[in-house]
Amino acid sequence: MDQIVRHGQIPPHLAGLRVDQAAAELFDEFSRAVLSGWIREGNLTLDGRTVKPKTRVSGGEALAIDARIDDSANWHEPQKVAFEVVFEDGEILVINKPAGVVVHPGAGNPDHTLVNGLLAHRPGLSSLPRAGIVHRLDKDTSGLMVVVATVAAHKKLVSALAAHRVRRRYVALVEGRLISGRDIDEPIGRHPQHRTRQAVVEGGRPARTQMRIIDRYRLHTQVAAELETGRTHQIRVHMAHIGHPLIGDRQYGARGRPPAGAEEVLRRALSEFPRQALHAQQLEFDHPGSGEPVSFTAPMPADLLQLIDQLTIDRQRLA
Repeated sequence: MDQIVRHGQIPPHLAGLRVDQAAAELFDEFSRAVLSGWIREGNLTLDGRTVKPKTRVSGGEALAIDARIDDSANWHEPQKVAFEVVFEDGEILVINKPAGVVVHPGAGNPDHTLVNGLLAHRPGLSSLPRAGIVHRLDKDTSGLMVVVATVAAHKKLVSALAAHRVRRRYVALVEGRLISGRDIDEPIGRHPQHRTRQAVVEGGRPARTQMRIIDRYRLHTQVAAELETGRTHQIRVHMAHIGHPLIGDRQYGARGRPPAGAEEVLRRALSEFPRQALHAQQLEFDHPGSGEPVSFTAPMPADLLQLIDQLTIDRQRLA
């Protein structure tokens, strides 16, 4: 089992919440159910004290985790899972994750995740924390991830991510016709009413996204989004916050509305698109072994290309 050690301080805007709710906000890589179990077992403490999950917090307290990942989630079972290996050597793997694949086991997804597939592809990853996973993509986001294969590479890439030295560029299709690109610098935290969502909230964790225009259609826009930070659902939250949710992202307000006069094929494509239209297209970082800069690009997946084709045809038809 993997040893988990984390520390955090409860921000003022979480005052009044239960400690398990506050912990879910600070440590969003773990489910609230897992965190509640650690609180009951004394593996997650509040100001060094063992408390109950229902204990209310006032803000400013220190939370500390010293626990092990529950073996009920199959973090160490190799299983056949579909993904493409873009690059691989002794220190790292760069993979292209399809939409629909969950990155790691957790509540509701105990196995057949990317982690299980990576272990089938390269069994030695089982000796590393989180099987070499150092960053994540949402289940329904496609594209590039880097996975480490050695302890030394793990340390270097975790540090590079924390220092914002890993360039992550995404392509998204959003609702609405944007006039220009912009930098979005808005803090993100757990949604105060809907606990499965994130939101722009006062006192949230700093989050910065650089957004630029790639192409405009009659009622939609294709954008490039580059992360300076890596918060949960960051691009989805930031684009929804400025009034341009991702096509298909109904969790964050997408409506699927077609432009006036659109043909039925585009109407159906927009209303039935089954995921958020988001693809992690490019990764750039210094190789943890050689120190040389490396860059990787993943082509747009077929579902996004088909949607772009329909939006382009619509624009040309009614230009």
